[in-house]
Amino acid sequence: MSSPRSSSLLAWPAARPSRAGRAAAAHANRTPLRRKLKENLTAYGLLCAALVVFALFSWYPIVRGILLSFQQVDFVNAPTWVGFANFEKLFEDPLFGVAWRNTLLFTGLALVFGFAVPFLTAVLLNELRHAKAFFRLAVYLPVMLPPVVTALMWKWFYDPGPGLFNSALGAAGLPGGQWLDSSGTAMLSLVFVSTWANMGSTTLIYLAALGTIPGELYEAAELDGAGLWKRLRHVTFPQTRFVLLVLLLLQIVATMQVFTEPYVMTGGGPDDSTVTVLLLLYRYAFVYNDFGSASAMSLLLFVALGMFSAWYVRLTRKADQQ
Repeated sequence: MSSPRSSSLLAWPAARPSRAGRAAAAHANRTPLRRKLKENLTAYGLLCAALVVFALFSWYPIVRGILLSFQQVDFVNAPTWVGFANFEKLFEDPLFGVAWRNTLLFTGLALVFGFAVPFLTAVLLNELRHAKAFFRLAVYLPVMLPPVVTALMWKWFYDPGPGLFNSALGAAGLPGGQWLDSSGTAMLSLVFVSTWANMGSTTLIYLAALGTIPGELYEAAELDGAGLWKRLRHVTFPQTRFVLLVLLLLQIVATMQVFTEPYVMTGGGPDDSTVTVLLLLYRYAFVYNDFGSASAMSLLLFVALGMFSAWYVRLTRKADQQ
């Protein structure tokens, strides 16, 4: 049992720190704060520089393009405000509907070939036991070629005279084809070129996604007697669903902006069967010297792709929540 004196000593308040001690403690507290503030200012300074560059080369052209779509502009005379006259001119142009129809056809065919072929190629490469690096390099090599070089090379392949394909068919005793000179085969020929030229990057992304799938899932499926198709259906597709959905959206957005292949290989022919939205936009800007209508067409494409992307993201989000 403690004495009253010891209890009073325990209850006595602790001695207050001196003024010098309080100043030292405050300085110690401010030092980390100053260091953190300095680091944040440096980070925000670097971020602001990036934002300025991004705004100058990305946001400003978008805003400028929106303004040009409501003006009559030839970059020679002063621009004049015409309101929706540029859009009315587009809707009255017979090629406007043709360009959109051809673009949607190209996108649909590109999804059939350009979306399925890279995934199947990645699955086959993932199943290989030997020479994986060689085949991955072989698949990726076309991506290293400049798009114009690729288009010119394939244009020679499709040449109805000394072209590679017709020469090979002739050597086999088979009749050649008018690959780019027939409205029935020109668009499909362009899709093959686009698929061959761009599948390398997509295939590597799929390979990276397949590499994240635990091997135990495939082992369990094999023990249950699952073949290749069942492993794809019950293991590969569910595990790579997010990557598939993202790349599907990116491919639709990219193929809706196809320009190089029809511009270099067909020029929009034959009979305007390969005129796309961007090719018609190019004609308005650099052939007709009507930059206002070209900007209006780019704005329509921007709005269409933006609305589709928003709908697609909302649809996939609802599917994930169910």
